[in-house]
Amino acid sequence: MIDGGAGARAEIHHEHRDVNGGWLRPAVFGAMDGLVSNFALIAGVAGGTATTKIVALAGVAGLAAGAFSMAGGEYVSVASQRELAQAEIDVERRELERHPQAEEEELAQLYIKRGVDPETAREVARQISLNPEQALAVHTRAELGVDPHDLPSPVLAAISSFLSFSLGALIPLLPYLFGVKGLWLSAIVSMAALFAAGVLVSRVTARSWWFSGLRQLFVGAVAAALTWGLGTLIGAGGL
Repeated sequence: MIDGGAGARAEIHHEHRDVNGGWLRPAVFGAMDGLVSNFALIAGVAGGTATTKIVALAGVAGLAAGAFSMAGGEYVSVASQRELAQAEIDVERRELERHPQAEEEELAQLYIKRGVDPETAREVARQISLNPEQALAVHTRAELGVDPHDLPSPVLAAISSFLSFSLGALIPLLPYLFGVKGLWLSAIVSMAALFAAGVLVSRVTARSWWFSGLRQLFVGAVAAALTWGLGTLIGAGGL
């Protein structure tokens, strides 16, 4: 028997993953970029020289330069995005302070457009407007698509990007750091990692694991093949 009384609680039949946090995009992008770009860099240098030390040095330089560049870029990008959102939130806050009745009516009209009858919509808007912070949150979500209490963190984005890029870039470099000569082992490890990374990404997207894995493998392989060919041409030309 279902209790339909006032104390009945709604059942929650599913949960959603966090899609607004500031960590996922820079982490995924950083790992993919680190793996693909450093594998391509190593392949290009290996195509031009057989000296393991030079290839390893290029890989280390590529890891360091890319990781710091990614972290700096993510920090500035997310900080700018956050500052823009905060500026617009401040505009909305001032409007709520100066024109509370107009903002309440604006909120009521929003609910009316969504199918709520006018009387109920105005009562809901009135009750929400009693709490200025709650009213601000509702207005900014509706008008800006952001939560004033859950803005992305530039520091978190920068750290995620730095660590993930470094991890991705380290994979094709590892065989050279252990003294393995030739590109073959780095290529095998990188191809396997590219496919695995694509499969991992499929767990937080709607794509099938094999499609995501093969897509990432294809992108990385093409990038490495092109740079290897370019390195071979330059090396053969004696530049």
